[in-house]
Amino acid sequence: MAFFNKGFGRKRESVANDRIPPGQYETRDFPVLTAGPTPRIPLTTWSFTLEGLVESSVQLNWDQFNALPHQSFTNDIHCVTKWSKLDTHWEGVSIDTLLEQVTLKPEARYVMAYSYGDYTTNIPLDDLRNGKAFVGLRYEGLPLAPEHGGPARLVVPHLYFWKSAKWIKGLRFMEHDQPGFWERGGYSMYGDPWREQRYRSDD
Repeated sequence: MAFFNKGFGRKRESVANDRIPPGQYETRDFPVLTAGPTPRIPLTTWSFTLEGLVESSVQLNWDQFNALPHQSFTNDIHCVTKWSKLDTHWEGVSIDTLLEQVTLKPEARYVMAYSYGDYTTNIPLDDLRNGKAFVGLRYEGLPLAPEHGGPARLVVPHLYFWKSAKWIKGLRFMEHDQPGFWERGGYSMYGDPWREQRYRSDD
């Protein structure tokens, strides 16, 4: 599938900044990249599921999800297409809070994040814990726009942004790592921007 791009016309080369990983440039825009059409998910039918290697699966509707404690987050984000955006402001639900809703089985080590629109991406469980990731519901004080993954997207700021699955629908806990959508196409299984892990050959 082809990317849909918007917002690259005002690329700004960054000055030296120790918050920008190698090979990246800073942008003030928030470019839009997707692997297909933007799904429009009515809040009345939206749900989020925690499943796989858990003692009992949990499914939350929009009201139940929003009843969970919310937090504010300020993060730098880095796209594999080489832009970085500093000091982005989010509101959402920490993955740590979501993990309190289930009992994980001891063999759970990896997570497959899956989305409306059938997008998937794989992440080690430890990269979601201890304040490292959240489900974003609001961006810069406003409800998250559909083109940026609204009504809810996973945000894993320390990894390349394709790991921050848009239109998140659930997390599946697994014993073994498995490739998601872009990983099956040759992208890195991990995606550390500071090690420039863009492709499988960079792992």
